[in-house]
Amino acid sequence: MSAIWKNTGQSFEDVEMGILSNIKRMFNKNTESVVIKMIQDTGNGFYEWNGKLYHSDIVRACIKPKTKAIGKIVAKHICTTVSKDGTRDIKVNPRTNIRFLLEEPNEYMTGQVFQEKMANQLQLNGNAFALILYDSVGNPAGLYPIPCTSVEAKYDHSGNLIYKFYLQNGKYLEVSHKEVIHLRDDFFFNDVFGENPQEALVGLMNTICTIDQGIVKTIKNSSIVRWLLKFSQALRDEDLKQRAQDFADNYLSISNNSMGVAAVNSNAEAEQIKPYDFVPNAAQIDRQTERVYAFFNTNAKIVHSSYTENEWVSYYETNISPVAIQMSGEYTRKLFTRKERAFGNVIVFEASPLTFASITTKLNLVQLVDRGVMTPNEMRSYFNLAPIDGGDVALLRKDTGTLANPDDGGDVDEDNTDNGNNNPE
Repeated sequence: MSAIWKNTGQSFEDVEMGILSNIKRMFNKNTESVVIKMIQDTGNGFYEWNGKLYHSDIVRACIKPKTKAIGKIVAKHICTTVSKDGTRDIKVNPRTNIRFLLEEPNEYMTGQVFQEKMANQLQLNGNAFALILYDSVGNPAGLYPIPCTSVEAKYDHSGNLIYKFYLQNGKYLEVSHKEVIHLRDDFFFNDVFGENPQEALVGLMNTICTIDQGIVKTIKNSSIVRWLLKFSQALRDEDLKQRAQDFADNYLSISNNSMGVAAVNSNAEAEQIKPYDFVPNAAQIDRQTERVYAFFNTNAKIVHSSYTENEWVSYYETNISPVAIQMSGEYTRKLFTRKERAFGNVIVFEASPLTFASITTKLNLVQLVDRGVMTPNEMRSYFNLAPIDGGDVALLRKDTGTLANPDDGGDVDEDNTDNGNNNPE
């Protein structure tokens, strides 16, 4: 049975209750299951490493470029029909309901926000889940990210995979894997789930947290104890406090007239405390930060948006493109039946490193436009320009022909005038 949801103007909690009531399933309690924990950061306060990756400024800086880039990928429904003579008829977004689903997965999110949320879950947990809801006739009508604390993989009597999501409000949701979009990263040990990055980051994040807290405590202590008075003779506690107070009043007060010079007798020695001598140097801090960058397959230039064109292309090919391919395959097989896929229906996520190319590179695309490789509107999109009428028609220079019929092209003389070969008469 598919989960059915209708827009009735209810609150999110009511909708969630409706989902739970509509998707109740009974399974054998003795079936094997696998449980994974999800990272869901809740609460406010000072960051202290306890598994809350998203509260770390370094981790968030590492995953933000990838999240924003995945959010900019454009999802399209492509239907390709092949005729008997081998020609292909390609239609973009032929079904209105699928186009609206990709542009507005649910009433709370646009496609960009939805993809960013899924990307964040994928990077923090190695897994990202979205529930597919259907209308009364069985067509996909909504995509909702599942904010679960843990997930359990179960199998029913027929061997079908079932996901059991434990939600943040204490409830749980059981749904067939066919109704869940599941993205995975570091897919290795488990047969169903990707690997959670938390275990690999425990030691490193503990080190970084210790360094950060050490710096904070050192700065706090430096404002409390700045001088140490050493006396050569034993003094009572009251005398020690009085001597320290006299030293502070005479030499540390801004209203005294000591001219910046302090003097003590032979019975006492004044030593200035330099707490910054115990703070890790910049090289040590940068070395730990670089380890985090390496774990998330990024670098300082990507994080600081100071990359060159080639550096972004390299980052795109290793980080963005694989996720776009996985999303395309997962959306296609979950939103379309096998029969629909056999008729050429696919979901593609268009993303190109040319979006971040230099102006010189983009201007060189002009030679691809007049050869039919790109349409004028496709080139205009790389300049963030609006499409124009007739810009979706591929152009072809008249002085070129095809390899099969090289004489089809017209000859152009040195004065750029047609010699008459292309005259329709």
